[in-house]
Amino acid sequence: MEYSILGKTGRRVSRIGFGGATAGLKDYTSAFDPKEPQHREPLIAAIRRAFELGINYFDTAEAYGGGASEELFAEGLAGIEPKDIFLATKVTPFAEGQTLRSPADIRASLEGSLRRLRRDYVDLIQLHGSYVSEAAAIDMLRTGGMTDVLCQAQSEGLVRHIGFSIEAQNAAVERLLESGRFEVMQVQYNLLFQHPYDPSFSCGSMYMAEAAGLGIAVMRSATSGIFQRWVQAVNPANTFDYTAALIQLVLSNPLTDVALIGMRTVAEVEANVAICDDIAGRIDLAALHNRFV
Repeated sequence: MEYSILGKTGRRVSRIGFGGATAGLKDYTSAFDPKEPQHREPLIAAIRRAFELGINYFDTAEAYGGGASEELFAEGLAGIEPKDIFLATKVTPFAEGQTLRSPADIRASLEGSLRRLRRDYVDLIQLHGSYVSEAAAIDMLRTGGMTDVLCQAQSEGLVRHIGFSIEAQNAAVERLLESGRFEVMQVQYNLLFQHPYDPSFSCGSMYMAEAAGLGIAVMRSATSGIFQRWVQAVNPANTFDYTAALIQLVLSNPLTDVALIGMRTVAEVEANVAICDDIAGRIDLAALHNRFV
């Protein structure tokens, strides 16, 4: 297993991480129900196999099935010492729509996650956003706001590090990065969504996060199946599995500390670990982006 240092956290993490969305969300990317034993048991086995093969980064969230993913992670990681893994979860800043939750709600959410995970602390707590407006980011960072709540939890030993996750690339990302309050950024980055990393001009939020010393976790590494569906739509006879190539592209980015991948079976875990171990499969992204020959 290849490892990296997760920015200023100083923590050594596997370059692929076990993504928890597919563990908790019903029918996410394919048919799945976290309540059904025939789906739960293979997933729990997959988590255990991932740890055996050297994956130590496990990422989940309250929002993944109303805590279902966290509960499955608790089962899969049972008996594993906290010091041997890097366990990350998230609190959702928003209630309905873009209505921000209260700081008290954020604290209650964190405490609920700890109960479901059966842990006294988590290594990383993240503000969980898909789209965050600049106004919302300002509110998150205000005195007495939700970021202060997470910092207080950190001082109490309930969390080791603080981060945020985001999919959109807008002014809010810059606000959060420039605040100096976070140690990790989890961002959407893949073949279809390369906005965070432009090696032609050395710009994008991944460059900003790197300059600020943040660890960088990448989500939707294999495009959540979107690229594969597009290929099938335009070339129905296609039989090539692009998964390895998609993951290798993300791992080829020198700013990617950990690429998160959703996995539900032991076979998927073993295949993805083999991809990570295939260093020869990496490509030169700067050369790939070169438009002149």
